[in-house]
Amino acid sequence: MIRILSRRNVLSTLAAVPAVMVLAACSDSGKAEAETKPAEPAKPAEAATPATPAEPAAEAPQPQGTVDMAELLKPGALPDKSMGKDDAKVTIVEYASMTCPHCAHFAETTFPELKTKYIDTGKVRYILREFPFDPRAEAGFMLARCAGDNYFPMVDVLFKQQVNWAAAENAKDALFQLSKLAGFTQESFNACLTDQKLLDQVRAVQKRGAEEFKIDSTPTFFINGKTYKGAMSIAEMSAIIDPLL
Repeated sequence: MIRILSRRNVLSTLAAVPAVMVLAACSDSGKAEAETKPAEPAKPAEAATPATPAEPAAEAPQPQGTVDMAELLKPGALPDKSMGKDDAKVTIVEYASMTCPHCAHFAETTFPELKTKYIDTGKVRYILREFPFDPRAEAGFMLARCAGDNYFPMVDVLFKQQVNWAAAENAKDALFQLSKLAGFTQESFNACLTDQKLLDQVRAVQKRGAEEFKIDSTPTFFINGKTYKGAMSIAEMSAIIDPLL
């Protein structure tokens, strides 16, 4: 279910959603248990074991629907932030929420290799679109937009540090500390998060995704017109992408 969010500026509503609920604000193909399960402590490094034979290639996940790519790629309330060649054979559009742990998992474990293997080589064009479920997610995307050319680096930092700000009792201070690394001052930070026009545009991107493309969970991927829900491994994405090249 899509949440109806307050029209008050994000800066004044960062504490509106209890921190314990924020990191459960996404869905991953029914894997609800993973959304709220506390992270396990890191285990000590173990001694190296002999190499095992490579596992067989993953099967491509089944798509959950299709969309008209021409409609999907029409300009929206905000200009698309993209990586890769405009004429790449494969176009991936991801709708994500900055407070979604599955989105963060994909960003940390799958996206780096996706970028190296497909985006940087000109095979894939990747577009990231905003689909926030709560004020903290809205704030994260607004700060990324305000970072200008550093949009993707800011998104990367926010995903990597997600647990430190999205689940913080004082999200505003936590976000400001991260934003300073991108050159924000207190003044520019406040100006960004009280920009009603930008907030309305971020919400318009989400509304369009929900109404026109039936998005109800994050991450949701559209790959050459086919819909895939949930964070995928690089093996699964490769199984989808390679036959399209």
